[in-house]
Amino acid sequence: MARVVVDVMPKPEILDPQGKAITGSLARMGFDGLSVRQGKRFEVDVAGGITDERLAQIKEAAEKLLANTVIESFSVHIEED
Repeated sequence: MARVVVDVMPKPEILDPQGKAITGSLARMGFDGLSVRQGKRFEVDVAGGITDERLAQIKEAAEKLLANTVIESFSVHIEED
C-alpha cells in the first residue's frame, strides 16, 4: 500500500505557543540554540498506485480539511520505502 504524507505547519507570521514552550523547555534542559515550531503530520494510506489524480485529491482534502489555510501551510509528498 502506498503512503502519502501531508505536513501542516503554522505560517511563519502566526504565533506558535506550543513551539515556544518546547523551545523554552529544551533551553532549560541545556539544549541551547534550538528553536522549535510544532505542526501536524498526516499519513494517508492509498490503495493501489498513486496517480496524479489521487495526489490532487489528497491535496484538495488537505486544503479543505487537514489544514486551516488561513493560519497554516501544508505540503504533500509521497513517502518512499
